Amino acid sequence: MNIVVDTSVIIAVISNESQKDRLIELTKGADLVAPPSIHWEIGNAFSAMLKRGRLTLHQTLKAIEVYHKIPVRYAEIELEDTLRIAAEYNIYSYDAYLLRCALKYNAPLISLDRNLVRIAKEMNVVVIEVQEE
Repeated sequence: MNIVVDTSVIIAVISNESQKDRLIELTKGADLVAPPSIHWEIGNAFSAMLKRGRLTLHQTLKAIEVYHKIPVRYAEIELEDTLRIAAEYNIYSYDAYLLRCALKYNAPLISLDRNLVRIAKEMNVVVIEVQEE
């Protein structure tokens, strides 16, 4: 089964956040799919942590090593369709890429981003709910 995974989930797993075990359990045995933009979002998230002094460069590079071990298939997403979603829901293209990916591959979305989850549900995208432990 394909599951569209967003940056928040990958960062939570890499950073050993409280939801890590639950996220791994929910995605076990699934094929993780994401638009190519997620790769750059990961880089942006870690550069922000560096900039804010939350991580050292050494810690960041170790985290990226973990990221590279997560098997994610990058799926091409049509820019025009993405921009239609972005315009309709007044969201950034990064979120619209994920929504378009879920629609294109008829796959559920897993995310820790409440706004993205809300919009996904409005669009009738199946969402894998992540409960706080």
